[in-house]
Amino acid sequence: MWLGGYRSDMAGTKALELENFARDNGLACTRHDYSGHGESGGDFVKGTISQWLTQSLAVLDQVCKGPQVLVGSSMGAWIALRMVEEMARSGQSDRIAGLLLLAPAPDFTTELMEPELTIAQKQDLETKGYYEEPTPYGPDPNVFTKALFDDGRKNRVMGSTIDTHCPVHIIQGKKDPDVPWQHAQRLFELMSKDDAALTYVPDGDHRLSRDNDIALMKRVLENLLSMAASRNS
Repeated sequence: MWLGGYRSDMAGTKALELENFARDNGLACTRHDYSGHGESGGDFVKGTISQWLTQSLAVLDQVCKGPQVLVGSSMGAWIALRMVEEMARSGQSDRIAGLLLLAPAPDFTTELMEPELTIAQKQDLETKGYYEEPTPYGPDPNVFTKALFDDGRKNRVMGSTIDTHCPVHIIQGKKDPDVPWQHAQRLFELMSKDDAALTYVPDGDHRLSRDNDIALMKRVLENLLSMAASRNS
């Protein structure tokens, strides 16, 4: 099951390559766009982690069958980790067979963004309810709302040890300008109870969409699937 990043969509390179991998291996693959993203309706600026989490859980419940490997990219990794928490809370941890987290950005609003907010951005959040900033990933600026920040605090996952009840593999680029590799390292260290692994791509950026990055993603997926099969045998 693919979980995309902030303002990304299910038609991106990694999502489509995941579908190709699944098809080649006789597996199902589910991709979806959060509200305000890609082909989904809804107002993007009204979206929050809680809203996109609820939608992703609904897709898992209504569309996916059997145990799933969640592949979360950037913000999608945050959604994936929150899905694990919610599934455990409902006694359905067996639905999550593994996690592949690409350039993971859990808690990015509090951990990565709030400490770097300028005075002008803080003023915009308080007076306008949002601020904008340019992005290299498209012509339109990124929009970050006060609601997103407030809701992000309610969905924090990096405050204590993380038990995912399944194998986890993190892939992180050392040249990622958006999510520092130290953030992935800290996340990895919080997973002391899990079969967790972390692979660094020395020259990798945030997209991790080059041919060699995709090949690595597929190799890791093969290993995760093998581990999941062993645990269930």
